[in-house]
Amino acid sequence: MTVLVAYASRHGATLGIADRIAAGLRKAGVATEVRSVDEVVDVTGYDAFVIGSAAYMYHWLKEADTFVARHRSILSSRPVWLFSGGPVGADVVDEEGHDLVEVSRPSEIEELAGALHPRGDRVFFETADPHAPALGLGERFLHTLPAPRTAQPGDDVPDWAAADGWAAEIAADLDELAVH
Repeated sequence: MTVLVAYASRHGATLGIADRIAAGLRKAGVATEVRSVDEVVDVTGYDAFVIGSAAYMYHWLKEADTFVARHRSILSSRPVWLFSGGPVGADVVDEEGHDLVEVSRPSEIEELAGALHPRGDRVFFETADPHAPALGLGERFLHTLPAPRTAQPGDDVPDWAAADGWAAEIAADLDELAVH
């Protein structure tokens, strides 16, 4: 079984998450390739997919949406997992007690769930450096605002333990699928 981990990343954090998930799958013995969604032309050679995108203002990047739309028929017939890189910060609830993972979930996930029937999806929290050179002026300005921290992009450092754990869950799920 070969898994494609496809990603759309603006500042590299989502690529980092994709690489980390792929490393976890490989550690579990799963043949895995990591590719930017812009580089993937043909998905027919893959048995399963992990697809992720950076999320800005509660939406996936356009190139991730385009990738899914282009390959929807094949993706919907094979095991798929979805992830989003994005809310910035360490808080898991906001000042009003709302679960930040749930409110930070990109709006596309519900639509994709109906079309692809993913076996799982995750939102990975990140931290940001507001002085990172990859940030544009507008993105640096967002870091000066007090809230919502979860919607601010940046040069991010993902939650590696969460990515490692999810990769292990995916590998176990793939093992179970192979048995049946």
